[in-house]
Amino acid sequence: MTVLSIILQGILGLGFLMFGFMQFGSKQMLDEFKRYGYPAGFRVFTGLVEVISAVLVISGIWNDTLAAWGALLIVGTMLGAIFTHMTVKDPVNKMMMPIILLILGLVVLLINLGSLFV
Repeated sequence: MTVLSIILQGILGLGFLMFGFMQFGSKQMLDEFKRYGYPAGFRVFTGLVEVISAVLVISGIWNDTLAAWGALLIVGTMLGAIFTHMTVKDPVNKMMMPIILLILGLVVLLINLGSLFV
């Protein structure tokens, strides 16, 4: 485990915990998911996936396999977020956070990728 990986996992984990819990009660997220045309249940599902991926990535500080699975969930979630922003024709500045989180997730995944195949 490298220091870089620990720092990235901490940032991703805390960020995804925050964003995941926002999905459950934030009026902003409720309004955004309505704007995207997604049902309320999908917002809750997305929040659960984000919280689970955060827990996996943080736990991955001690277990590389958990870090890899959490990062894989983050990458998938952020690809979906970017696709959604593109579908509703949002400007690039609204896509910057998902793009940054996608890149960080990919770095954590690549650092821990070997543990998926052991």
